[in-house]
Amino acid sequence: MTQKELSYLEDAIGHEDNIIKICRESINSIEDENLVSFINDEIDKHLTIKDKMINMLEVIGNE
Repeated sequence: MTQKELSYLEDAIGHEDNIIKICRESINSIEDENLVSFINDEIDKHLTIKDKMINMLEVIGNE
C-alpha cells in the first residue's frame, strides 16, 4: 500500500469517527423514538465500516 493510500484510509477512519460522534450528539436532542432508532442503526453501520478499515490496516501492517 502506498503512503497516499494509507493516508486516504486514515482520513476515512477519521471521517467515520466524525459521523459517529455527530450521530451520538444528535440523539441527545431528539425525542422521536423512530428517528433515534434510525440514527442508532446508522451508528452501528459506521462502527462496522470503521472496524473493517482498521482491520485492513492491521492486516497490511502484518504483511
